[in-house]
Amino acid sequence: MIAPPLSNLEGLMSLDDFDDAEGGSKLERFSRETLDPSLSWKDVEWLKSITSLPILLKGIVTAEDARKAVEAGAAGLIVSNHGARQLDYAPATISALEEVVKAVAGAVPVLVDGGVRRGTDVLKALALGAKAVMVGRPVFFGLAARGEAGARHVIEMLNKELELAMALCGCRSVAEVTRAHVQTEGDRIRALL
Repeated sequence: MIAPPLSNLEGLMSLDDFDDAEGGSKLERFSRETLDPSLSWKDVEWLKSITSLPILLKGIVTAEDARKAVEAGAAGLIVSNHGARQLDYAPATISALEEVVKAVAGAVPVLVDGGVRRGTDVLKALALGAKAVMVGRPVFFGLAARGEAGARHVIEMLNKELELAMALCGCRSVAEVTRAHVQTEGDRIRALL
């Protein structure tokens, strides 16, 4: 299956179009003009000062950033990246999840966003400590295919697959899903040592 083109990046992805005055590509220029390099952890404090809403920080993939986010006052963290679509070598969210969960030691809830395609992916994320998962692309594909009914169908399908996976693990509820229900690549390597 080929993902639909991302119209917000249309015209920016040409690698041979280096017409930028500084010698970069259109995508590089777009990034320079769109992303703010001055952002810092102090901006979390500023956000907290202008709203009473909880601040959840998205894009956390390391223990160090997780601890800094909690220190800065984040009410929750979202383990997320721009992986396969934009950064080929970013860690998979499921691989980064457990490190982030351990780093915050229950101080704030940790959610995960990215790579969830099946109910078994939801089960793995819950077992590794996520309080919830966020699902984007599959729901949007359902929406594109069949409108609201398609989006609803994708969510129902994920729920049914999660229920089946939990039953196969002997779990009657999400609360019964534990770390013992998954084996990661790291677990397999440690077992060989």
